[in-house]
Amino acid sequence: MTQQRKAPSVQPIEAINTKTTSALGRRALLTGAVAVTALGLSGCQSEADGVVIDRERVFHWKMVTAWPKNFPGLGTGANELAQLIEQMSGGRIKITVFGAGELVGPFEVFDAVSQGQADLGHATAYYWKGKLPSADFFTVVPMGLTAEEMNSWLYYGGGMALWEEAYKPFGLIPNAAGNTGTQMGGWFNREITSIADLRGLKIRMPGLGAEVYEKVGAVTVNLPGNELFQGMQTGLIDAVEFVGPYNDLAFGFHRVAKYYYTPGWQEPGSALECMINEKAFAELTPDLQVIVRSAMKVANLNMLAEYTARNQQALNTLVNQHGVQLRHFPQDVLLALKKTSAEVVEAAAARDPLAQKVWASQKAFRDQVAPWTEQSLKAFLDLRYL
Repeated sequence: MTQQRKAPSVQPIEAINTKTTSALGRRALLTGAVAVTALGLSGCQSEADGVVIDRERVFHWKMVTAWPKNFPGLGTGANELAQLIEQMSGGRIKITVFGAGELVGPFEVFDAVSQGQADLGHATAYYWKGKLPSADFFTVVPMGLTAEEMNSWLYYGGGMALWEEAYKPFGLIPNAAGNTGTQMGGWFNREITSIADLRGLKIRMPGLGAEVYEKVGAVTVNLPGNELFQGMQTGLIDAVEFVGPYNDLAFGFHRVAKYYYTPGWQEPGSALECMINEKAFAELTPDLQVIVRSAMKVANLNMLAEYTARNQQALNTLVNQHGVQLRHFPQDVLLALKKTSAEVVEAAAARDPLAQKVWASQKAFRDQVAPWTEQSLKAFLDLRYL
């Protein structure tokens, strides 16, 4: 059974040098976003159309997050989104960002925004599966969509409409606000040579991937990010899966586990979210609503670009400087996990009518675009690595 625990105060994490090209890239992104939004707003309603826009009012919002304060990629992604909204709005929306545990715990973000304690929540949907069975499908499913396919489903396959339908009863407006891309398989304190090695293994893994591991005999524990290092260090868990090299290096997992496994079968393209309190959003003028929505899309693009750039740099450091042993899951283990994943995902969808509706849409979209992914991206990558 998966256990959930609240986060204590955030512990220190190791620093990563993200200065190279970062400032220039983000400045260009911000400048471009402001310019594009300005052009887009020229077509919006204005005073001439009978809509009075109060350009003097300043909205002061709170954003709670599920990440340690300023944590690379995730925490900094929330910070950058807040800065982007402020810049694009000309200072008419100012956002204070709270790290996990500062205002609410990481697993309390959904309720905090729903109840109006905060205006925005930066997290990932599968944290809310206990209250919303369809939530898993808006982050990632094992053996599911890649980051590019996930964005395509959300924006062009009906995914966003379904996400909005799921969050509507809670007074929330969901937005895709990042993607970490394909993740790693996790850190283990022993080698995995067969499916039998997973039996009795205590592993931290969220989402449907946790249910897959449980079905093959592992024990899963759902700890927040800032408890993971201590969990491995004390033996509370034997293995941990978080994101990938960029974040894993920052947490220092190489100091408490020897083996780093790939591929990340459980999370091929994990979406992040920034949910908005519906009442707070309704108070915004039409132009500010467009700005907030546009900023979310820019943040979504930027996070995937950052993770793509940073992960290999961090992996090189882990292997070459810290002696981490990179391992591939054996083929028979992957095939067993793939088979079990299909069973778990179908069972999860069957628990709830909306989850079934969402999975039917996502599965149909996957089947529609999979041939193109194979004929284009996979064919090219096969050639590149000959």
